[in-house]
Amino acid sequence: MKLYLQRICVEFELVTFLIVCPLVFLAGFIDAIAGGGGLISMPAYLFAGLPPHYALGTNKLSSTIGAIVASLRYYKNGFVDMAICFPSIICALMGSFIGAHIALHVNEEILQKILIILLPIIAIYILKNKSLNVAINSIPRKKTLIYSTIISFAVGMYDGFFGPGTGTFLIIAFIGIARIAPRTAAGNAKIINLSSNIAGLSVFLYNGYVSIALGLIAGIFSIFGSYMGAGLAIKKGSNIIRYAIFFVITLLFCKLAWDIVFQN
Repeated sequence: MKLYLQRICVEFELVTFLIVCPLVFLAGFIDAIAGGGGLISMPAYLFAGLPPHYALGTNKLSSTIGAIVASLRYYKNGFVDMAICFPSIICALMGSFIGAHIALHVNEEILQKILIILLPIIAIYILKNKSLNVAINSIPRKKTLIYSTIISFAVGMYDGFFGPGTGTFLIIAFIGIARIAPRTAAGNAKIINLSSNIAGLSVFLYNGYVSIALGLIAGIFSIFGSYMGAGLAIKKGSNIIRYAIFFVITLLFCKLAWDIVFQN
């Protein structure tokens, strides 16, 4: 037990918190609106000097705390459709499990190069569709349910295989294919992401790769960021969601380009 506590309770200097906490706040803010917060928070933990496994685990802790708050705010304001969310969660977890196993046998560089081509196309689509062209209940609810579960399974596979921008892709597909209103799409995506975060966090906690102290303190900043981000999305609607998604897509494109050029 003593060795386990020594493993997870890593001492950090003040500068670590000064680096991590503001960026986790920003990550929570963006993630609550459009997903993709990990593109901001993960580099923050790595830049602060955490080893990769600790960075992943601690990021799961702080992001899960923030995601709970954002999910509750969306739910409280009526922007979560639990009848659609519940089967979508199951499909997303199944897809993630399969995707993780595929990752053991397929080089992720293939997916990186595919995304580099697709992301600019997605960005143009988002910019050209100012209202995201959503007509609420424009398709039968049964089709919305079927499309949502298929989307959740497919994006869940992506999450298990690669991961970055999972919440963003869920929102885009929920809006464009399942024809779910933007704020409800964001709320549903947040609930689904929260479920996968909890599953991932449990694995890191079990293996001792979480800095509890840093994760909990950063989690407070994630709470404030997530609460404010969800509030802004609820108040401003599809317009702010559209711009936030474009920001995340651009960020993901830059990350992939960097990885392909400098890490291969």
